[in-house]
Amino acid sequence: MYYIDAGEGAISSATETLAMVQGYLYLIPSFTVCNLKCTDFLSQYFVQFFEESPDGISLFKNNRNIMKIKASELDISIFQNLLKINPGRGINRSDNPEIYEKEAYYKEYRDLNRTIKTSVKFESQGIILMLLSRFIKTLSFKSNNSEKISSIVLDAINFIQLNLENTISVSDLAENANQNRDYFSRKFLEHTGQRPLEYIHEKRIERAQYLLVTTNKTLLAIAIETGFNNSPHFSKIFKNKVKITPGEYRKQSLRIT
Repeated sequence: MYYIDAGEGAISSATETLAMVQGYLYLIPSFTVCNLKCTDFLSQYFVQFFEESPDGISLFKNNRNIMKIKASELDISIFQNLLKINPGRGINRSDNPEIYEKEAYYKEYRDLNRTIKTSVKFESQGIILMLLSRFIKTLSFKSNNSEKISSIVLDAINFIQLNLENTISVSDLAENANQNRDYFSRKFLEHTGQRPLEYIHEKRIERAQYLLVTTNKTLLAIAIETGFNNSPHFSKIFKNKVKITPGEYRKQSLRIT
């Protein structure tokens, strides 16, 4: 999420280009491939956060577009306060994302997160939720089924998230849930909108996208770490999901002009 407080730039995805101008907030959902451009000067506040929903389904699953809204005085005030109560997290050590978007810096920020006071943690989360709610209001969501998500599916989702680097079969998931494979697959589809294997691939590719941008690991190392047997299989699934190859994604994600 960005707040632009001075200057001008542009942000573009495969389908649109938006001007980044003073007084506006911008939200880029995770794994949305985009380019940032500034020809003169741009001053910004920037916060990156991870969404953890109980059912493992992102709020932005069906909307990966860049979002832009006019910032209110309250938005500006709490964005500034977020920076004030969380010192030492600026990216102004460099203007080059190939330098600041690295695992070493993410580790540094995570270490800071682990040492902050509980009160600051709650205040920071509250600020982020307040800012996020401004964008949520602009989206249309399908109403959820009145039936709560099945514990069978929740347990499977948790197992998948914790074992992405390991071999995971639908049969194993069904066996862990003490369910028939076909019945388990139907319940999983009913609650997530995806077949189990499709969901596993999606989560593995999301992990791979993060590793491609924040580390210098080889494609083979990333393939192994995300549960794929080899680079060709990894590249095939990645391109099917993201529409470009892992190598192209890494270059495009780090490109700034």
